[in-house]
Amino acid sequence: MANLTVIATTAIPDHVRGALSRWLTEPMPGLYVGTLSAKVRDELWKTVSVSVGDGAAVLAFPDNNEQRFMLRTAGQRRREPVDFDGLTLIAFNPMEVDNKTITS
Repeated sequence: MANLTVIATTAIPDHVRGALSRWLTEPMPGLYVGTLSAKVRDELWKTVSVSVGDGAAVLAFPDNNEQRFMLRTAGQRRREPVDFDGLTLIAFNPMEVDNKTITS
């Protein structure tokens, strides 16, 4: 069964953008949306994650969990998905937040 897939990218190589645009619609630069099977989604993400270079990418797709979606990330990014009691939250990289550090 096909599911809605969203991939957001920043500063990725042109050949990766081409691969994404073959399968997904690009409604604005760096944002790709479409309906893919799990197999196609996973193969496309594998291509993106190994080719992202200095850029960054985030994949969001439906999943059978409390939030009803799953996130995957690749490349260098300021925000990091963190599991918090089964929920995926987004944490800023402590080095990027005005030299403030979070202590546990």
